[in-house]
Amino acid sequence: MQHIELQIQTCQPTKDLDSSLLLAARPEDLSSTLVKSRGLSSGNVAALFKYKDKTVVDVKVDTESSVLTTFTISDILPSAKAIASIRVPDYNSGKLEVQYLHDHVAFTTAVGFNRSPTIDFSATIGTPGIAFGAETSYSTAIGKLTKYNAGVCLKLPNSNASVILADKGDSMKVLYLHQLEKLNGGAVVGEISRRFSTNENTLTVGCLYVVDTQTVVKAKLSNHGNLGAVLQHEITDKSFLTISGFVDISQVSGMVHIIYTKVHYQCGIIIN
Repeated sequence: MQHIELQIQTCQPTKDLDSSLLLAARPEDLSSTLVKSRGLSSGNVAALFKYKDKTVVDVKVDTESSVLTTFTISDILPSAKAIASIRVPDYNSGKLEVQYLHDHVAFTTAVGFNRSPTIDFSATIGTPGIAFGAETSYSTAIGKLTKYNAGVCLKLPNSNASVILADKGDSMKVLYLHQLEKLNGGAVVGEISRRFSTNENTLTVGCLYVVDTQTVVKAKLSNHGNLGAVLQHEITDKSFLTISGFVDISQVSGMVHIIYTKVHYQCGIIIN
């Protein structure tokens, strides 16, 4: 395994707090994450605070000595909310986002807190059965669009499919998900992606298996030999243990081929 991830999340909702000071001082959600990859370890601790159910403050501290703070204010307008975030000490990473969420329409606009900000815009329109979406980014520094993507999603009772055109029209992804009762409510997934500039195609298949009400196993495999797996177990109410791993099967297959060749050669000598 080249990548191992361990995640423990604990959520402790506050109840019956009459004092707003106590409400602000006690987090409603606590979570911690530890990731070890190629001998390097990293992690973070996050806390979420709520005030009068309309203001949410999310604070995350990581091992790189950076603090990410996110403020969310709901109902600034009917069906709209504002989100402001900033990472210390990188003050240029600040961003303000305004979201409008309705039953069949959603718009999002975001702008950065710097001298030459990037303006992001996304929109989605549709019904529970079919939806269309698009997103774009405009850089005020160069005066050009730096990103524009579009997609369509079709949802059926036991499956859904989507087609996404990304990378300024240079790549396309086709995804399909089908739920199976044989996997205890799990699902199988297939994805085909193509990059037109390099004529590169990638096929990825995966599955989700529900072991029991507390345990879920996920796995995916691509035609390039990348195999990944995730095990998530609910330890207690709202506390989860997540273990994930990644391995390159193409390298393992090469090692197995060398071992097989040596064994076959030795057997030939014994027979002669």
